[in-house]
Amino acid sequence: MIFESLPTTPTSEELIDKAFSRAARAGRAKSGTQAQQSMLQTASNILSDNLGNIATEWPDFRDVDPFYYELADAIVDVSEPRSDGSPDQGSGGVDELRKSLSEIQWASRKTHEIGREYQGKLTGDLDYDRKVRKQGFARLADIVEEVEDDLLRVGKARNDLRDLPDIDPDEPTIVVAGYPNVGKSSFVNEVTNARNEIAEYPFTTKGVRVGHFERDHIRYQIVDTPGLLDRPADERNDIENQAVSALTHLADAIVFVVDASGYCGYPLDAQLELRDALSAQFEDVTVLTVCNKSDLSTDVDADAYMSIENDENVDGVLDEAVEATGYEIELPFDDRERDRDAS
Repeated sequence: MIFESLPTTPTSEELIDKAFSRAARAGRAKSGTQAQQSMLQTASNILSDNLGNIATEWPDFRDVDPFYYELADAIVDVSEPRSDGSPDQGSGGVDELRKSLSEIQWASRKTHEIGREYQGKLTGDLDYDRKVRKQGFARLADIVEEVEDDLLRVGKARNDLRDLPDIDPDEPTIVVAGYPNVGKSSFVNEVTNARNEIAEYPFTTKGVRVGHFERDHIRYQIVDTPGLLDRPADERNDIENQAVSALTHLADAIVFVVDASGYCGYPLDAQLELRDALSAQFEDVTVLTVCNKSDLSTDVDADAYMSIENDENVDGVLDEAVEATGYEIELPFDDRERDRDAS
């Protein structure tokens, strides 16, 4: 997963302490003006390198898969307080994150320039050079403190994004939707032999289940999203709605599970309204209506019927879902086929 290996982001105070303590050690190894020069060089190099690494370790969001882009845009909190406690008003999660990364990259270049500038001011007069070195340290600290809020934002974003479930946007994907208690999670557990991964999105306390299975040597991904696709859009918060939008880039087919018996606690009309709303939002994706608990009721027009409790037609539903994805392996033509097509 693209955000999993992001490095820890230090605070401005941690960066300054690291740079100046290393500089002090470097200075003790020399004397006179050489010590002052070594301290300036060491401090500026450490700050410039660390700040630069923070910025360059992040992926270029212009190349990020739309699924992960929109999830990141939903998760990165632009309203978090700044270091002084005031609210941070931003235009959007990824936009604000990119601005912060740009500011940190600027600070990397600036600390490098300041190091060179103040080394060039050294004259060989030790008392004067000590003053120059202290002035240089003050300028370096000012630059790092200037991007303190950016470092905090990037650190928070890193901590949230690295905990995203490991979902591969390139794998054919079946998304399971429906109201609570209709059997979505039981279906995912059943078809993946319960060897599924469970993770929590930072914007919801409910787990997102990701399972895998194979058909004809093709690995499929099946995603159960409690807290996101189990209620109407007007009952979701803005962040959850944006996460649903991200799923539009991921889903190749949707299995919408209904409980016609009403035993789940929700009327069938409400369940079908949610299905119709999702069908409109995922307009290019096949939505299969699957009636679970068919041993209790089949009083609904559905594409398939099953009873997970009685192990009836579960594999049949999965086969229909696989077919609905329309996924086919693209194999290169051999030379004879290519020549035949050309003729």
